[in-house]
Formats: sequence, structure tokens, C-alpha cells
Amino acid sequence: MTRFFRFLAYFIGAILLLALATITTVDRRPIDEQDFFKETFAKLDSSNWETSQGEAWLAGWASGNVTPDQPAELVGYAPRGPYQFVQDSSRLKALTLSNGKTRIAWLNYELLIVHPFLADQVRQGVKKAGIPIDQLIFTATHTHSGMGGYMPGFLGELAFGGYDQEIVDLLVNKSVETLQTALAKQDTVSIFFRKTRAADHVSNRFIKDGPYDPFVRQVIFSRKDGKKALFYTYSAHATCLSSKFMGLSGDYPNYLSENLEARDYDFAMYAAGTVGSHRPMANGNTPEAVKDYAASLDSVIWLRMTTYGSNKLPLIRHNRLDISLREPHLRISDNLRVRPWVFKKLVGETPAYFEITQLGNLLLIASSGELSGVFYEEWDRLAQSKGLKLIVTVFNGSYIGYITPDELYDEHFHEVREMNWFGPGNGHYFDELVKKTINRASQSN
Repeated sequence: MTRFFRFLAYFIGAILLLALATITTVDRRPIDEQDFFKETFAKLDSSNWETSQGEAWLAGWASGNVTPDQPAELVGYAPRGPYQFVQDSSRLKALTLSNGKTRIAWLNYELLIVHPFLADQVRQGVKKAGIPIDQLIFTATHTHSGMGGYMPGFLGELAFGGYDQEIVDLLVNKSVETLQTALAKQDTVSIFFRKTRAADHVSNRFIKDGPYDPFVRQVIFSRKDGKKALFYTYSAHATCLSSKFMGLSGDYPNYLSENLEARDYDFAMYAAGTVGSHRPMANGNTPEAVKDYAASLDSVIWLRMTTYGSNKLPLIRHNRLDISLREPHLRISDNLRVRPWVFKKLVGETPAYFEITQLGNLLLIASSGELSGVFYEEWDRLAQSKGLKLIVTVFNGSYIGYITPDELYDEHFHEVREMNWFGPGNGHYFDELVKKTINRASQSN
């Protein structure tokens, strides 16, 4: 019996030591008082944005097919295994813009996210190819029926399709090729901003009748020969297709872009907007129902218009704001979280930053955090008061989890429990960062 109790004491002691080594408490200190918070705002205040003004706008665009030769793992919802058929080919799109002095480029993928590893590999590929880009911005459609294979590490292997060198090589090589094609096709364009209310197609997925962002925001690039390109965002998650669906698909953004290209545009690029806490209001989860949803949204875009304006000043200002964060807060209960070293072993490095781009009176902010659109109304109001049009996108080449209102932090929602990775106060933090960025953009360097 003595031997049994000695064993039990050792066992309990080992469990306690393991718990102490891997688990700690949630840091609920006010975020405004912490050094990382002050450090980021100091960087924003003191940063010098690269600025140039040219004689005219020049834009080019191109698309590429990145569907693998062999089925890849499906990424979205939960691990599902390789896709069993190709519902839609996986597309990669490039859009370039210049004023004759500065070159900006967007690369867009029909993927769940653009993982930091993939972004770094693409940057290296672009640099190796000698492509002269001053700011490279990543976007994703956030389809939950896209392919994996581009995320190394434990969590990537467990839940995001693992790592496949052939898929990474395909994405990198096609990114370089498509970007080169877009640059080669650059021609003079006029730029227009359009904002359309599509409130019946999206809702707050946590709070009944709660606030949400209802707008489709569009930037139109129009050439003299009549060809037009469209860059647009919307805040509805690309989750129309069922989690049991086993086909490769771009979900509703793919069908919506196809409709837009069939009607009036030579090229349409959908970049996920502030999709945090926003769901699509589709009437079903079959491919047919998703196509109907996209067609209905397409009709709204064409028939309704809230705001329209031209952007004649070929002024480009751009900056990357590196954002300091508190320790990772991957929670296992309301007040307990795994220690930072465990988080890093699971997730890997998660750099946080804004890619900030100002095109005349148009301000684009690309975020690493999956921002919720419930913040957008105030941001829009502030931007308008400063004479700016605002577009916010996410999945900019890194991922730091969801950024949701702080009052939801202790609710038992997936977004604020398992996926709010950097602790209480992050909603206030990023809300203030966007507002300060708007104010900064309205000032000269």
C-alpha cells in the first residue's frame, strides 16, 4: 500500500509539474497600459510613408490556374482528407497598379489563408525573378473548400492539410508568372470607387439582429479600350458549402467573380473583407444553392449603388506597420491558457502587421488579424470625415486569429475561445489602430 501511495504521489506531482510548465492564467490587465500597445502607436506616429505622385494611373491584371495534378487535403472547418473531385479549379490572380514611379501589386489566392511561410516563399520568388514591386499585398478569398499543403508545423499537419513541397512550388512559380503577366499588360486606366449595400446577404453569426457590415466595396480600373478590372471585398464568410462537401471549390466568391466577369468585367478579384463574426445568408449548402446566392448578390451589386466616385490624383503612399502583441492567449478555459512556448510549438511564428496603401483619396488596410466587420461603421464614418474612402481586407500574408469585440471575449463562441489568440483587449487595440491609421493617412508625412 505504501508503494502505491508513493507511486500516486509521484504521478500527481508529475501531472502538476506538467501543468505548471504548459499552462498559465489569462492576462486581464488593461491593454492600454502595456508596453507593446504604446510601442505600436509610437511606431505609427513616427513612421514615414513612402510617397510619390505621377502623371497617370497604370494597371494590369492576370489570372492563373493552381489546381494540383493530384488531390490535396481540403482546408476549412475540420480535417476532411483530400478532395474527391474538382468542383471549381483553384485560381490565383494578380493585380498591379502604378503611377509611373511606384508599383503596387496584389496577389490573391482561393485559399483559407495566406500562411506566413507561403508569403515568404512567394516574396523570395518575386525577388529572385527581379520583379520591381514596391509593395506586395497578399489577399485570400477564405474559401473553406480550398486546398492545403502550404503550412508547415504541427498545427499545419494536424488541421491545415500539412506541407507539400510540390504545392508550395506550384503556388510560388504561378505567383511569379501571373505577376509578370499582369505587369506586362499594364496600361493607362481611370480609377473609380463604388460602394453597394447588400444587407440581405450577410448577418452577425453570434448575436441575433447584432451589428454587421453590409457593404460590397469595389475599386474599378477602366482602360480606354473598354476593358475593366474589379477589386472588391465583402464581409460574408466563404462558408456556404457544407463541411461534408468533398470537392475543391472557391465557394461563393468564385461564382460571384465569374458572374461579374461574364457581365461587364475582364477581371474580378475578390479579397475577403472583415469576415470575423459574419456569415452568408445562403438558402442551402449545395453548389446549386451557392450559385444562386452568388447570382443574387451579383444582381444587388448591379442594381443598387450607395456611393460612387472617381480617383483622379495619381498619388501613392504606402507603409508597413509592424504590430507588437501581448503573449499568445490560446485558452483552454475562461481563465487558463497554454504557455507561449506551447503556442509557438503548435502554431509557429505569427508576425502581425498592417499593409497600408493610399491611392489618392482611397485608403486600403490589409490586416494579419481576422477583423470583425462590427467595427466598420465607425471606421467608415471617420474616413468619410477625413475625405477618404476605406477598404479593409484580411489574410495579408500572416494570421494571428480573430479580432472581435472585447465584450464577447468570455462568450463560448469558437471565434473568441479557440481562435482569439492574443488575449483580452485585442478588439479595442485593433479598433484604435485602424482609427489612428485613418487619421495618419489624412496627414502628410
